[in-house]
Amino acid sequence: MTSSVSGYIGMFIATRANVRVTYSAATNVENKPVALQTAFNVAFRGGCVMGFFLVSLALMILTFIIMIYRNVAEGGEHYLEIFEYIAGYGLGGSTVALFCRVGGGIYTKAADVGADLVGKNDYGFKEDDPKNPAVIADNVGDNVGDIAGMGSDLFGSFAESTCAALVIAGKFIELNLGANYMFPLLISAAGIIVCIITSFFATNIMPVNEKSKIEKTLKWQLIISTILLIPTLIVLSLTCVPETLTHIDGHVYENAQVKIMVCCLSGLISGLIIGWFTDYFTSNAHGPTKHLAQACKSGAAINIIHGLALGYLSCIIPIIAIAATIYASFKLVGMYGISLAALGMLSNLSIGLAIDAYGPISDNAGGISEMSGCDDEVRKITDSLDAAGNTTAAIGKGFAIGSACLVSLALFGAF
Repeated sequence: MTSSVSGYIGMFIATRANVRVTYSAATNVENKPVALQTAFNVAFRGGCVMGFFLVSLALMILTFIIMIYRNVAEGGEHYLEIFEYIAGYGLGGSTVALFCRVGGGIYTKAADVGADLVGKNDYGFKEDDPKNPAVIADNVGDNVGDIAGMGSDLFGSFAESTCAALVIAGKFIELNLGANYMFPLLISAAGIIVCIITSFFATNIMPVNEKSKIEKTLKWQLIISTILLIPTLIVLSLTCVPETLTHIDGHVYENAQVKIMVCCLSGLISGLIIGWFTDYFTSNAHGPTKHLAQACKSGAAINIIHGLALGYLSCIIPIIAIAATIYASFKLVGMYGISLAALGMLSNLSIGLAIDAYGPISDNAGGISEMSGCDDEVRKITDSLDAAGNTTAAIGKGFAIGSACLVSLALFGAF
């Protein structure tokens, strides 16, 4: 239910933000810097609603479920049994993600390619011509696949990593005392606060009044949130975790505070590395995409070969980062460390979802400006927003897959 509601709210906000971005660009079109800034702020804030709502709702409902189960259980101390039941929360989220992510993703790509084919078949249509019926399907698909689909996918990773951390925490004697088991939830809660602070940089401190600033501002959102989360996670680890952890099988982890801190930070920094390399291989500001565009001049075959080669090459560094994180975390605190690394990677999920949802909102704003007959200058403004959105959408996919690797391993350990 949480995943379904989050996806619905995301689409509800996106469909309203789409037209408001176009309206902001159209009403200020005489003053291009102002039009660009207001349109960007609307698109980004629309994405923020999706990001903050999803993470906050997931955290709130999970906390309520834990509180209810604790009060129902005998004496409230049977954490291992309670958390094994709560694992169902993450599994339910994954069930919805299967349909939203796969079904929505296939729908949006089929609609997108269909619209492009109609436009390229010498019917004389522009990209988002209102006479092309597939354009509506394309615009709907952006909301279904890239808003609801991505949201449910990352919600599944977030819920499962939290549940896995709680299940494994139930097997440590010290984490069954008082509120120590709440540490995984504190990571996500602190992440929401840090991401709220970070979002002000995009809309108030780093105003986007030039085309060249759009992509930089969105990239800095990830960097700033990571920088602010590093001291936050250090303080949380040193103050909210016992110095020694004793597993129910008798294994003792000394200096647990520092070890857990390293696990969380390794996941956080791995996420940044994955995002940075995804950006490098997909952004039009860097060499790979420019070289691929150059290869297109030699024909379709060269383009396909070069594109596949770049795609395979782009996976190497993220895989190394994930493998290093898994190895270090497992060595330090076992499977609990891997689950905390996954939570560290998803600690800035609110801002990651915001910049991910920004992409389809900007894309659809361009379609609306074309279909409603707006001035060509309005389309240029929305296209400049959309160009940056394509790169940020790819960064979100990197986070989703990277965190899923860690989460699946942590769930396996919890099982």
